[in-house]
Amino acid sequence: MNNTHSALLIITMSLVTILLRFLPFVIFSEKRKVPKIIVYLGNVLPSAAIGMLVVYCLKDINITTAPYGVKELVACLAVVIAHIIKRNTIISVLTGTILYMILMQVF
Repeated sequence: MNNTHSALLIITMSLVTILLRFLPFVIFSEKRKVPKIIVYLGNVLPSAAIGMLVVYCLKDINITTAPYGVKELVACLAVVIAHIIKRNTIISVLTGTILYMILMQVF
Protein backbone atom coordinates (compact mmCIF):
# COMPACT_ATOMS: atom_id res chain seq x y z
CA MET A 1 0.00 0.00 0.00
CA ASN A 2 1.36 3.41 -0.88
CA ASN A 3 1.14 6.56 1.23
CA THR A 4 -1.65 8.12 -0.86
CA HIS A 5 -3.85 5.08 -0.44
CA SER A 6 -3.21 5.02 3.32
CA ALA A 7 -3.99 8.72 3.62
CA LEU A 8 -7.26 8.31 1.70
CA LEU A 9 -8.27 5.43 3.93
CA ILE A 10 -7.57 7.44 7.08
CA ILE A 11 -9.43 10.49 5.76
CA THR A 12 -12.44 8.37 4.73
CA MET A 13 -12.61 6.59 8.09
CA SER A 14 -12.27 9.88 9.93
CA LEU A 15 -15.06 11.51 7.95
CA VAL A 16 -17.39 8.55 8.49
CA THR A 17 -16.64 8.57 12.24
CA ILE A 18 -17.26 12.32 12.47
CA LEU A 19 -20.48 11.98 10.47
CA LEU A 20 -21.76 9.21 12.75
CA ARG A 21 -20.95 11.29 15.83
CA PHE A 22 -22.72 14.43 14.62
CA LEU A 23 -25.65 12.82 12.79
CA PRO A 24 -27.87 12.45 15.90
CA PHE A 25 -27.47 16.16 16.66
CA VAL A 26 -28.50 17.04 13.12
CA ILE A 27 -31.46 14.65 13.07
CA PHE A 28 -32.72 15.54 16.55
CA SER A 29 -32.20 19.28 16.54
CA GLU A 30 -34.13 21.52 18.91
CA LYS A 31 -36.98 21.74 16.40
CA ARG A 32 -37.78 18.01 16.53
CA LYS A 33 -38.77 16.06 19.62
CA VAL A 34 -36.59 13.03 20.37
CA PRO A 35 -38.63 9.81 20.09
CA LYS A 36 -39.30 7.99 23.38
CA ILE A 37 -37.53 4.85 22.18
CA ILE A 38 -34.31 6.81 21.62
CA VAL A 39 -34.51 8.31 25.12
CA TYR A 40 -35.17 4.83 26.55
CA LEU A 41 -32.22 3.32 24.69
CA GLY A 42 -30.02 6.18 25.83
CA ASN A 43 -30.89 5.32 29.40
CA VAL A 44 -30.54 1.52 29.29
CA LEU A 45 -27.80 0.80 26.74
CA PRO A 46 -24.82 2.08 28.77
CA SER A 47 -25.68 -0.25 31.67
CA ALA A 48 -26.35 -3.14 29.29
CA ALA A 49 -23.00 -2.62 27.54
CA ILE A 50 -21.13 -2.58 30.85
CA GLY A 51 -22.97 -5.73 31.94
CA MET A 52 -21.98 -7.50 28.73
CA LEU A 53 -18.35 -6.45 29.22
CA VAL A 54 -18.35 -7.84 32.76
CA VAL A 55 -19.75 -11.17 31.57
CA TYR A 56 -17.24 -11.28 28.70
CA CYS A 57 -14.31 -10.55 31.03
CA LEU A 58 -15.34 -13.14 33.61
CA LYS A 59 -16.46 -15.93 31.25
CA ASP A 60 -13.11 -17.76 31.12
CA ILE A 61 -12.46 -17.95 34.85
CA ASN A 62 -11.90 -21.50 36.03
CA ILE A 63 -13.29 -21.79 39.55
CA THR A 64 -12.27 -25.45 39.89
CA THR A 65 -8.50 -24.85 39.94
CA ALA A 66 -6.29 -22.50 41.92
CA PRO A 67 -6.47 -19.51 42.27
CA TYR A 68 -10.24 -20.06 41.81
CA GLY A 69 -10.88 -16.61 40.32
CA VAL A 70 -9.85 -14.82 43.52
CA LYS A 71 -7.95 -12.10 41.63
CA GLU A 72 -10.95 -11.32 39.46
CA LEU A 73 -13.31 -11.37 42.44
CA VAL A 74 -11.09 -8.99 44.43
CA ALA A 75 -10.84 -6.61 41.45
CA CYS A 76 -14.62 -6.70 40.92
CA LEU A 77 -15.25 -6.00 44.60
CA ALA A 78 -12.78 -3.10 44.43
CA VAL A 79 -14.75 -1.65 41.51
CA VAL A 80 -18.02 -1.92 43.42
CA ILE A 81 -16.57 -0.42 46.60
CA ALA A 82 -14.84 2.41 44.71
CA HIS A 83 -18.06 3.19 42.88
CA ILE A 84 -20.10 3.22 46.09
CA ILE A 85 -17.59 5.57 47.73
CA LYS A 86 -16.75 7.91 44.82
CA ARG A 87 -19.74 7.55 42.43
CA ASN A 88 -17.35 8.04 39.52
CA THR A 89 -17.23 5.43 36.76
CA ILE A 90 -13.74 6.33 35.57
CA ILE A 91 -12.25 6.08 39.06
CA SER A 92 -14.07 2.79 39.64
CA VAL A 93 -12.86 1.20 36.40
CA LEU A 94 -9.30 2.46 36.88
CA THR A 95 -9.25 1.15 40.45
CA GLY A 96 -10.32 -2.32 39.36
CA THR A 97 -8.00 -2.40 36.37
CA ILE A 98 -4.92 -1.25 38.30
CA LEU A 99 -5.63 -3.62 41.19
CA TYR A 100 -6.16 -6.53 38.79
CA MET A 101 -2.90 -5.81 36.98
CA ILE A 102 -1.03 -5.63 40.29
CA LEU A 103 -2.58 -8.91 41.43
CA MET A 104 -1.66 -10.57 38.12
CA GLN A 105 1.97 -9.46 38.40
CA VAL A 106 2.47 -10.17 42.11
CA PHE A 107 0.59 -13.45 42.58
